[in-house]
Amino acid sequence: MLCFTFLFSCSEKHENIKEEKAITILIQPFKDIKSENVESVANEIKKVYPYVKILEPIDLPEMAYYKERNRYRADSIISFLSKKTEKGFVTIGLTSKDISTTKGKIKDFGVMGLGFTPGKSCIASSFRLNKKNSNEQFFKVAIHELGHTQGLKHCPVKMCFMRDAEGKNPTNEETDFCKKCKQILINKNWKFNSI
Repeated sequence: MLCFTFLFSCSEKHENIKEEKAITILIQPFKDIKSENVESVANEIKKVYPYVKILEPIDLPEMAYYKERNRYRADSIISFLSKKTEKGFVTIGLTSKDISTTKGKIKDFGVMGLGFTPGKSCIASSFRLNKKNSNEQFFKVAIHELGHTQGLKHCPVKMCFMRDAEGKNPTNEETDFCKKCKQILINKNWKFNSI
C-alpha cells in the first residue's frame, strides 16, 4: 500500500510539471514600411530565434504623432502595441518613419528603436540607418529592442546585439548575443536555433 501511494504521488507530480511554451515574436509592420524590409528583418530574426509571426500592416497610431518635429513618439507606439499583446507574445513594431523619445533633459530625442526593460512590445525604425546595409542594421536594431523587452540591459561586449549605441550606429560590429545575454534569454524560455 505504501509503495502504491509513493508511485501515485510521483506520477501525479510529474504530470503537473508542464514545459512552458516558447515566447512568440509578433512582427507588427506599419503601413509606411515596405514589405521586403519586413520580410528581411523577419528572416534574420528567424535565424536567431524560430518562433516569429508577421502580422498584417496597420496605421501608425495618431496619438503618437508629434507634429512639431514630424515624428512619432516611440513610447506612445509601444503603449499602443502593448495593449494588443497577450501573454506569451512580444510585439515589435517596424516603421520607416522618424521616431523619438525623451532622453534626460532632451524632450524629443531621435532614436533608431526603443524597448522598455522589461516590456511586452518595442519599436524599430529604419529612418536613421545607413543606406549601405540598412536591412542588416534594421534587424540588429530590432533584435536589440526585443532583448530589452525580455529584461536585457545594455551590454559592454562590443559584438553583442545589446551594445549601447551611445548616440551612434555601431550595428556593423554586432554579431550575436554574448554568452551572458543569451543565457538570460534562455532562462526566459527563449528557444534558440543553436545554443
